[in-house]
Amino acid sequence: MTTPFPPTFLWGGATAANQIEGAYDQDGKGLSVQDVLPRGIFGPRTDAPTPDNLKLQAIDFYHRYEDDLELLAAMGLRTFRFSVAWSRIFPHGDDAEPNEAGLAFYDRVVDTCLRLGMEPLVTISHYETPLALADKHDGWRSREMVDLYVRYARTLVERYRGRVKYWLTFNEINSLFHAPFMSAGIATPKDELTEADLYQAAHHELVASALATQVIHEVDPDAQVGCMVLAMPVYPLTPAPDDVVAAMHADHRNLFYGDVHVRGRYPGYVLRDLRERGIELDITDADREALTHTVDFVSFSYYMSICETAAPVEAGEGNIMGGVPNPHLPASEWGWQIDPQGLRVVLNQFWDRWQKPLFIVENGLGARDELVEVDGRLTVVDDYRIAYLRDHLVQVAEAVADGVEVMGYTPWGCIDLVSASTAQMSKRYGFVHVDRDDDGTGTLTRRTKASYDWYRQVIATDGASLQDG
Repeated sequence: MTTPFPPTFLWGGATAANQIEGAYDQDGKGLSVQDVLPRGIFGPRTDAPTPDNLKLQAIDFYHRYEDDLELLAAMGLRTFRFSVAWSRIFPHGDDAEPNEAGLAFYDRVVDTCLRLGMEPLVTISHYETPLALADKHDGWRSREMVDLYVRYARTLVERYRGRVKYWLTFNEINSLFHAPFMSAGIATPKDELTEADLYQAAHHELVASALATQVIHEVDPDAQVGCMVLAMPVYPLTPAPDDVVAAMHADHRNLFYGDVHVRGRYPGYVLRDLRERGIELDITDADREALTHTVDFVSFSYYMSICETAAPVEAGEGNIMGGVPNPHLPASEWGWQIDPQGLRVVLNQFWDRWQKPLFIVENGLGARDELVEVDGRLTVVDDYRIAYLRDHLVQVAEAVADGVEVMGYTPWGCIDLVSASTAQMSKRYGFVHVDRDDDGTGTLTRRTKASYDWYRQVIATDGASLQDG
């Protein structure tokens, strides 16, 4: 059987520190915004960590990383995406010296990945701004965050130079407008923030991302740096020109971040929007120079597409980035509409627009899994997850055949983790089941699911097995 996937394709899996590590208060780690978000993205923050926050223990990857990585490597993963917890390196974000215990932990994770044949794919900031910086500076609303982040990035690349080849600067940087506390550590309540506040915070992150890209290229010229955006194709709800224009504007709100990362400047449509809204950002000449340090590749998450219309309608429940439901698509239990062809659409759109290698670093189905006994062992027969991933990978293959340069595919939550959107364990994504429930009980025992063997075969055949149906 033939396959369009090249032998260099980086088949992998993706995670985030705050959703797997646990050990939130061990070995000198400081608090992050996640430690006071027990209800997920849109839930209210608490004054201090509370016992009902599953992320405080998560799946205890901090103590079980070696066994977990061996289990993932046995599936054939060629890359493992994880994030570094900023507050594990700088507990308050602005400490005079980094925390050696934190750096040493990621030494062990990186070295284990390499020993097992998995390239580390490291996200520098994945939704876990140090809580001290959120409270002291109001997160990324403050320009002071730029230098603190760049120093943090430099600390990482100097420590792991030559061992980490692929870096991502910010996870889903375009989520800032929708979840400002989680995404950007902005402590001011969302309903008190103006659009000017949010645009200025986004600008600070874009400058910091560009400066970190410059630093990484200087410290380790062999390393590659990517931005990471939440990809979501936008369809007009009807062929009416007003709906088409509404879809174009919605698309621009997402494409803006990639345009800056790849082109090194603000696009005209954003400048017009700012003018017409009367927003004047604090953009210095040094900022404009910084933005010229562009990324080597574009990485993105893909979970859903949305529709837009000029008519007044209610947004679809579960579509966390807005939009209206598509009447032609099914939805997951959590209301996220399922659109495999949208992945081919967005791959072609990004490739045509930017001509940079693309990396799908999140994709997957959150679902409730049930343990059953098969041949004398407990497992999960997750045919629904296999179908979802197969349908999406078939569309990736179509995009590769279209001529799109795709570096790799790391489905989200390759081992069950705490959901970012709901802070639940029951919303599972993984190929590996972790025995933990929403009430915090469970043994944390790991068990492979049916999808584990399926994905192992996909990797072993470089996608040729997808043709088997």
